[in-house]
Amino acid sequence: MRELLISLRLAWSVVVRNWVVYRKDFLANISPTLADPALMMTALGMGLSPFIGSIHGLSYAQYLAPGMAATTVLFTAFFACSYGFYVRMEFESVFKAMLTTPIGTRKVVLGEFMWVSIRGGLMAGGVGGVLVALRLLPNPWAVFLFPFIGAILAIPCGAIGLLASTYVRNINQFQTVYSFLIAPMYFISGTFFPIGDQPMLGTIVQVSPFFHGVSLRLPELL
Repeated sequence: MRELLISLRLAWSVVVRNWVVYRKDFLANISPTLADPALMMTALGMGLSPFIGSIHGLSYAQYLAPGMAATTVLFTAFFACSYGFYVRMEFESVFKAMLTTPIGTRKVVLGEFMWVSIRGGLMAGGVGGVLVALRLLPNPWAVFLFPFIGAILAIPCGAIGLLASTYVRNINQFQTVYSFLIAPMYFISGTFFPIGDQPMLGTIVQVSPFFHGVSLRLPELL
């Protein structure tokens, strides 16, 4: 137990370090993750909703809205653990400095997962608050689940970024990971259309952690 507490304390030091750096450009850091879903809701949700019939008893804007919270978590977690992790590792030598302290490799990885989970939870909660303000959640009380779902969803999405960081040879190769893995997950995981009537696609997306995060927005869970 004592060793576990020490490990958690050291991992938390990684979280604190990341927060200190993150808050220096706080507005710039949160702008893309909040602006993109807002623009998507305006362009697709409000723009197409009048032309699309109800889906699972919801208007298209209501159907799309919770998926935007999951989308925020996906992009926040992946980019933080891919580009962000790679920059800290290769260009800033942050982890080399950490390894000269009692913080070992496992504590660094644990700290990164803790950090991205906290960010995912906060981002999902922020987007959920906006959705409540716009009256796009059939059950406004569901917004209290968003931070918990976001924190959990951020872990597997961040893991994809960390795995990619171990294989890429330069930072430009993350574009390949995004194009052939993250983008398909984003577009075909039920965010924009239900996949219940497409058995083959429904089977394929079962391996996507993002799909399972998006699927929690079913009306009976909202």
